[in-house]
Amino acid sequence: MNNLIGVIGALLLATAAQTQASAQMSVEEIVSKANQASLYAGESGKAEARMIIVDAAGRKQMRQFSLLRRNTGGGDQDYLVHFSRPADVRNTVFRVAKHIESDDDRWLYLPALDLVKRISAGDKRTSFVGSHFFYEDVSGRNLNEDNFSLLEETETHFLIEGKPKSPGSVEFVGYTASISKQTFLPETVEYVDGAGDTYRRVSVVETQVIDGFPTVVKSRVEDLKNGGYTLLQFRNVGYGLALDDGVFSERSLRRPPLELFKN
Repeated sequence: MNNLIGVIGALLLATAAQTQASAQMSVEEIVSKANQASLYAGESGKAEARMIIVDAAGRKQMRQFSLLRRNTGGGDQDYLVHFSRPADVRNTVFRVAKHIESDDDRWLYLPALDLVKRISAGDKRTSFVGSHFFYEDVSGRNLNEDNFSLLEETETHFLIEGKPKSPGSVEFVGYTASISKQTFLPETVEYVDGAGDTYRRVSVVETQVIDGFPTVVKSRVEDLKNGGYTLLQFRNVGYGLALDDGVFSERSLRRPPLELFKN
């Protein structure tokens, strides 16, 4: 009995300490931890992914691809995405050089035209290969582009509001993110347009702990204005790969390192 009382006491003290610690965190610290948990787990990572795209009439399309990612220091990152299915997007390659202090660089290789297309900064919030995800969603939005405030704190979540510093550069006037206190993963993000309507929702459907990191393995983006959604599922997720500069070079757009994408 004394042992049981001791365990309960320890749990209560731990809960109290966590509550006190969360209360002392600034909104910037909360957002930074959420960004780290979402995008920077491990020094590098890979995954196989499938997108199911459903339009407002219920018609479905599928996209299948593999992804490589590495952290390069100071918050900068490299991403390489290779599409394998269906036939009309097979061997399409998307590359991102993410920069914290400047605009990200994004390129798309279109094999049917043997063309490398640069994605301009103004196009980062447009559809990613016909899905409800945006190009910016792949590598994440730069925290320097928004101002943040803490709207609410519950026992399990922080509710954060983000507003763009340059409203004219994006289609939303603000968004709210519900961030789990346990994993610091943003579990729901809702975007509001100029009319005050919530028109887009990104939500986590399923998470798993992989190599010690809480990892989103299924997520969903919904178009609340026009209808339709995209479901994104990850499998064979891994961390801690040895990825050198050549993996993310311009050459990899036309000749991606397919052996690294394999499980």
